[in-house]
Amino acid sequence: MPRLNSSVYRIFIFTVGVIATIAYRAVIILNNYSRFWVEVSWYIGTIGFIWYFAHRFNIENHRDQLIKKLNLVEKIQTSQSFKAEEKTALLYILKSLGTSLAKWNYIAIFFFSFLAMAYAIYTYLLTILKS
Repeated sequence: MPRLNSSVYRIFIFTVGVIATIAYRAVIILNNYSRFWVEVSWYIGTIGFIWYFAHRFNIENHRDQLIKKLNLVEKIQTSQSFKAEEKTALLYILKSLGTSLAKWNYIAIFFFSFLAMAYAIYTYLLTILKS
């Protein structure tokens, strides 16, 4: 059974996501001042996105697996323990979690951020080797 991450870790991951977002936006401003700070900001944003979206993908995967493993949708549909409104609400939540494409969005952002990071490191190393 998956367990919740600690509140400290959840706040940390949230902060990583916010910092990564700000760092990416700062690139536009920093372009007018310093190539060095553009690169620092870009790396911070990219590393932050890799971490944040890998985390989000894992959470979505755990939710998906839990809903399927425990047959929660079917159990709620056949249960008599809930009022009609409660049953409808729970079914909506579970079905939307189970059919959400958010995890694929997270994996795409993670994957392309990782590719961008790998390419940046590769070109940086080429530059060093040519000097």
